[in-house]
Amino acid sequence: MTVPAMRRPRVKPEHRAYRTVDGHVRIGSVVHGIGAEVRDPDGWVWTLVEAMDGTRGTADVVAEVSRRHPHLALPGPDILQAITDLTTAGYVEDAGAAPPAELSERERERYGRGMTLLRWMDLGPRSSVWEPQVRLRRARVLLIGVGGTGGAAARDLVASGVGRLHCVEPDVVELSNLNRQTLFRECDIGTPKIDAALTALRALNSDATVTGVRREVRGPADLEGLLAGGSGGASSYDVLLLAADRPAVIRGWANEVCLASGTPWAEAGYRGPLVNVGVFAPGRGACWECLRLSEAERRDLRLAPGQDEDVASPRMPWNPVNAVTAGLSGSLLAHAALMLLCGIPRIAPGYRFGLNLMLPADPLMQRTPRRPDCPACGTQPTEERGAGDRTGAEVTRAAADGSVAAGAPGLGVAPRPAGGCEAVLGAPGPGGAPRSAGGPEAVADGSVAADAPEPGVGPRSEVGSEAVDRRQSAHLRRPAGPPSSSRLPRPPAPA
Repeated sequence: MTVPAMRRPRVKPEHRAYRTVDGHVRIGSVVHGIGAEVRDPDGWVWTLVEAMDGTRGTADVVAEVSRRHPHLALPGPDILQAITDLTTAGYVEDAGAAPPAELSERERERYGRGMTLLRWMDLGPRSSVWEPQVRLRRARVLLIGVGGTGGAAARDLVASGVGRLHCVEPDVVELSNLNRQTLFRECDIGTPKIDAALTALRALNSDATVTGVRREVRGPADLEGLLAGGSGGASSYDVLLLAADRPAVIRGWANEVCLASGTPWAEAGYRGPLVNVGVFAPGRGACWECLRLSEAERRDLRLAPGQDEDVASPRMPWNPVNAVTAGLSGSLLAHAALMLLCGIPRIAPGYRFGLNLMLPADPLMQRTPRRPDCPACGTQPTEERGAGDRTGAEVTRAAADGSVAAGAPGLGVAPRPAGGCEAVLGAPGPGGAPRSAGGPEAVADGSVAADAPEPGVGPRSEVGSEAVDRRQSAHLRRPAGPPSSSRLPRPPAPA
């Protein structure tokens, strides 16, 4: 989306700017990872964001800034560049863009609140704020497992407007399922889960195409066949979601098959009070096996020689779980699918994150570089992948016609320089990554892997630490760590 093509540029309502006591302009809200602060000693940046209220064309916005600050003699191209860079950073939308014909008025009403959330989290330019919803409408998702995690994920995806969801589940509904598998009712006991799930999901959203099959995955060939969907080899789905915990090696199978087909995928589960999701895309960061190997090397369970790991985290014939932990893991899985399908938020795949309900302030995060020695992906360089693999720029092109956007450019990269004004970090604060929770990682199949802090998070710059001339270009940067109470407002501590 180019600025000259915009009919009426407008700062997104969720990104509405305000002026700080020291004259800086804060835009993008106070949510960490979204907001930025712009030094504005001459006041024209504030005039610019006020003028971009959706009532003026681009030329009129430039003219208004020039009219309000005649003493600065601002060149028109400088003002236009500032608009361009704020747009590239994701803070500006086109208020004059027509809604896409692909979405009916009924669908726009139904998904309107979801559109505004995606708009808030979206840090890239769009021709229409409805573009992510259109991508979701066109998406094809394969879900393995419709129990506690999978049922919650299916419910959230269908409610969010996924176009096609195919579910795979072998079991029947039992009374002991009902404390956590909220897709089912007492009247469903004894019914195949897939039948009960399809009935509930179709009743939730008649616009979504929900299909399913009652079968068990017994090897990689079964997953290959499900992904192909009768297409003769190439994946028929944009994303694979794994919410099954049997057999224990199923995650390895999913990793193998998705690497071969180039299909982005995610897996989620719980282990006691720990819930997490892993997000992967072939050719984009570590694969599941890379992550597993690196975590096995990192952790130290202090076991004696010959001791089995099970003594550190006992295996039981039941899963300690309730509707909260199962629901959280399923919602995280649906969130991962939205990231892979819509590219929002723009987080590079190849990681696992989650929550420790015993220590809510101690998040779980695992990320590791792709391993050259990985037996799954290390011997297959990206440039040697087949035509079916959607990686890098190929994923970007696929995203343009509605398919998966996991490889969109700019993942983990700061926005381009903001011409004519300096943008600085929204908040200073001490550097450092979140500490490890020290407990086992939650996975549906009962394996154990402690969480690891995210690498590459270092000290953050102080607001206003660099002074530049107003016509110099500088970067719109977002904070690399949690906001500091000295700069960004925080909610009061509970009494």
